[in-house]
Amino acid sequence: MCGIWALFGSDDCLSVQCLSAMKIAHRGPDAFRFENVNGYTNCCFGFHRLAVVDQLFGMQPIRVKKYPYLWLCYNGEIYNHKAMQHHFEFEYQTKVDGEIILHLYDKGGIEQTICMLDGVFAFILLDTANKKVFLGRDTYGVRPLFKAMTEDGFLAVCSEAKGTDSICLQLLIVVVALGHSRELDWNRVLCLLFVGFEIETVKSNLRILFENAIKKRLMTDRRIGCLLSGGLDSSLVAASLLRQLKEAQVQYALQTFAIGMEDSPDLLAARKVANHIGSEHHEVLFNSEEGIQALDEVIFSLETYDITTVRASVGMYLISKYIRKNTDSVVIFSGEGSDELTQGYIYFHKAPSPEEAEEESERLLKELYLFDVLRADRTTAAHGLELRVPFLDHRFCSYYLSLPPEMRIPKNGIEKHLLREAFEDSNLIPKEILWRPKEAFSDGITSEKNSWFRILQEYVEHQVDDTMMEAAAQRFPFNTPKTKEGYYYRQIFERHYPGRADWLTHYWMPKWISATDPSARTLSHYKSAAKA
Repeated sequence: MCGIWALFGSDDCLSVQCLSAMKIAHRGPDAFRFENVNGYTNCCFGFHRLAVVDQLFGMQPIRVKKYPYLWLCYNGEIYNHKAMQHHFEFEYQTKVDGEIILHLYDKGGIEQTICMLDGVFAFILLDTANKKVFLGRDTYGVRPLFKAMTEDGFLAVCSEAKGTDSICLQLLIVVVALGHSRELDWNRVLCLLFVGFEIETVKSNLRILFENAIKKRLMTDRRIGCLLSGGLDSSLVAASLLRQLKEAQVQYALQTFAIGMEDSPDLLAARKVANHIGSEHHEVLFNSEEGIQALDEVIFSLETYDITTVRASVGMYLISKYIRKNTDSVVIFSGEGSDELTQGYIYFHKAPSPEEAEEESERLLKELYLFDVLRADRTTAAHGLELRVPFLDHRFCSYYLSLPPEMRIPKNGIEKHLLREAFEDSNLIPKEILWRPKEAFSDGITSEKNSWFRILQEYVEHQVDDTMMEAAAQRFPFNTPKTKEGYYYRQIFERHYPGRADWLTHYWMPKWISATDPSARTLSHYKSAAKA
C-alpha cells in the first residue's frame, strides 16, 4: 500500500507541487521521493512508500537499466509476478512485484500487460520514447486512482483526490473508474477444480479458490493481522488465514482485531471466533462521544459524504488507528467484497428473481470503488496500513459469478446460503458464527438497545434544524440530502472539499423496497429477525 502521485504539463512552482503530493503522505509513512523526469521540465512523480516488499530496493518511480525510457509509479500487489517472471525468463533488477509491469509492457504492450496481471493495483506508466502515459487500475478499485485533465494536455494523477485538488481548482477530478477486464482461461483454471454445477462440486471449488485467494496474499515482509467483526466473512478470512500462516511456518501469532461499544454483538461474536481459531485477539472499545468526534476526520479521509459509508467507516477508522499505534501488524486482511459478490445484503431477500439479484450483485461490484472498497482503503490508509481483501480475488469472483443465478440467492431466509454451505463441514469457524444472520458493520459495533444508527440520529437532530432541511435543495442542488444525518455529513464534506460534491455520483441505497435510509435497522426483515 503506497501513495502515488504525478503531474504532466504543470507550470506550478515546485513548492506547490510538493505540498500537493504531501497531502497523501499517510498512505506511505516509511519513505518519500519527489522526482522530475529527465528532459521534461513539467513532468514529475511523487511517491509515499509503505515498505511491504523489498525494503531495500523498492523505492519509486521504478526504473530498470534495460528500459531507460520507462517510468512506473505503482501501488498494489501482483500475486503472479514470480510465475510470469519464470515463464518469460525476465531478468529482474529488484524484488518489487510491480517490476513485472515494465517487462510485460515492453514485451507485448499495455493491453496484454493488463490482461496478465493477477492482483490489486493502480499504476502510472510513462513511456518517454513514445511520449505516452498509461493509467491502470484493478477491476474493483481495491487500489484507488484519480485523474484530472484538460483539453490542452495537463494531467494530474493521484491515489486520492485530495492530492490534486489544490492544483486543479478548475478541473473535473474523476475516479479512474474502469478497471481492466479480461476473460479467464477456464480450461487452465478448471484443471485445478472439478467441472460441473452439482452442489458438492461447487462447494469444493469455492473452498479451493478461497484458500488460494488467502495463500497468494501472504506475499509480504511485514507482519500480517486481520480485522474480525465476528460476522461470516471476516471470520472465514481470519480462520483460513491463521491456518495458512501456520502451514507457512510464520513465526509470529496472528493478531485479530475487533471494535465495538459495550454489549456489542460484534465483540461477543469475534471473541468466540478468536477463541475457536486461537488468534492473539485485541478488542477496542469506544463510546458514542469518541465516534461522533471522529466524524470530521473520517469524512476528510474518505472524500465522500455517502451516509452508509460514513457510518460504517467510523469503527474501521478507529480500529485502524489502534492497530497503527499499539501493534506491529501492517498488512491487514478483511472480509470486504463478500456482501456484494455473494448477495449478502438483507434486501436481497426481496429480489423479484434470481436474474435480477444477479444483475444487482454485478452492479454493486462495479460500484465498490465508490462505497465499501473506498471505506476500507481510506480508513486503513489513513493510518499507514495495507488492506488485503481475498473475497475480491479475481478467480474467486469470476467463478462465483459464473454459477447459475438460482444457486446464489438467499435460501430458507438466510443470505449467503451457498457460501455458508460450502464451509459447513470445514470446522473453520463455530457453527453459530457460520450461520449468524447479517449484521451491518455500523450497527454490530454497538448494541440492539442503543445502535450506532440511533446514536447518530439523536446527535444530528440537535445539529441540523428543520429550517436548514427546508433549504437543503437550494444549498445542495446536486445529491440533495434527504435526512438530517445526510445534511450534517454534507456540511463537513463541503468544508473540506468545497464544490466537489460530484465525486459521489449517487448515494448507496437498498433496492426493491421503500427505504429512505440505507441502514439495515430500518428494514422489516431485520426487525422481524431481531424479535425472533
